[in-house]
Amino acid sequence: MMTPWARPRPMKIALGLAVASIIAAGCSSSGSSSAGSGSTSQGAGASTAGQTVPTANLPVLTKIGKGEGQLNLIAWEGYLDPKWVKPFEQQTGCQVNAKYAGSSDEMVALMKNGGGGQYDMVSSSGDADLRILYAGDAHPVNINLIPSWKDFFPAFQSPAFNTINGVHYGVSLQWGPNVLMYNTKDFPTAPPSWSVIYNPKYKGQVTVPDNPIQIADAALYLKTHKPALGITDPYELTMPKFQASVSLLAGQRPLIEKYWALASQEIFDFKNGNAVVGAGWPYQVSALKANHFSIGAEIPSEGATGWADTWMLAAKAPHPNCAYMWMQYISTPKVQAQQAVTYGETPDNKLACTYMDKLQAGSCAEFHANAPLSYFQSIALWKTPIATCDNGKPDCVPYAEWVSAWNTQVK
Repeated sequence: MMTPWARPRPMKIALGLAVASIIAAGCSSSGSSSAGSGSTSQGAGASTAGQTVPTANLPVLTKIGKGEGQLNLIAWEGYLDPKWVKPFEQQTGCQVNAKYAGSSDEMVALMKNGGGGQYDMVSSSGDADLRILYAGDAHPVNINLIPSWKDFFPAFQSPAFNTINGVHYGVSLQWGPNVLMYNTKDFPTAPPSWSVIYNPKYKGQVTVPDNPIQIADAALYLKTHKPALGITDPYELTMPKFQASVSLLAGQRPLIEKYWALASQEIFDFKNGNAVVGAGWPYQVSALKANHFSIGAEIPSEGATGWADTWMLAAKAPHPNCAYMWMQYISTPKVQAQQAVTYGETPDNKLACTYMDKLQAGSCAEFHANAPLSYFQSIALWKTPIATCDNGKPDCVPYAEWVSAWNTQVK
């Protein structure tokens, strides 16, 4: 396996009452069939208006054949830990080759032309999913060949970010928040608000991801602190809401010690005292705790952005049998528990809790693997900003303008 890089991510599942109630309730081959026959559940996702998935009618496997001996994965740092990769390789004979990506944009680029006939799967986040799907770079998946899928929380069985018109293009994996990190020596009491990362008191000691989706984090903060703006969805911003968010981040720039691109950079900066507060992922928190560093993490009163990831199958995957074996394996409760505890995120398999607590006492509750409704509702999961708002009006600022503003107005 190659040496890991890192991960700036983004997305939002509809976290309204519909999804909340669901949570509360609980490759081409010689033997193939139509994509539709591979799905037993009509997905929560519907086609974006006027768009279709070019690969929707590609045939899917009806049974998993002999492994091809290789599996080429595009992944976030921490997602291919030897603890669960080596047993998979031993069980299947599929040697995992990892390409670690530093951003969702990089993942989209690597998946271009169906993975280029080189890559089999990508651990895609919600700000990348639909870009990959509507570019025709993902292959339909026969979810019937993934037994543990039936044990997923319902909201992650056929979510809108990986299931379009009942056709699955991968299998959901894990989800989690972007947390407020702080050195407990500097903050004996957890900061209750994201306002701390905008406070001039900590000039030169703040670190946040180098990622245009940070504009959504600013919008989420303004949703509470400037209600007159009328922000309801931090990923659907009209120009006045967008400019207010960008202005907040531009004002934050003098406070920034580093816009980090790699998780390892943020870990280094906290360990060496360069940063005392910032935005990060549970992965960095877990790594710092493992090194006995005085780190704390919190979801502040305003809530947090976050991610829900999918192992998505490339349209031109060269090793489809090994890819299906991986989807089967990574969906099982034991492996879901291993990743959840190692990374500090929440598994999609509702049976993972028992395994988590065996690995680390209390981790099921710590990482919300029993999916309490209030926690789920506090996370605004990443999605790609588009020009058409959910109300159908073409008033929202699209992602390309987020990228431009981040590079020219914020940084």
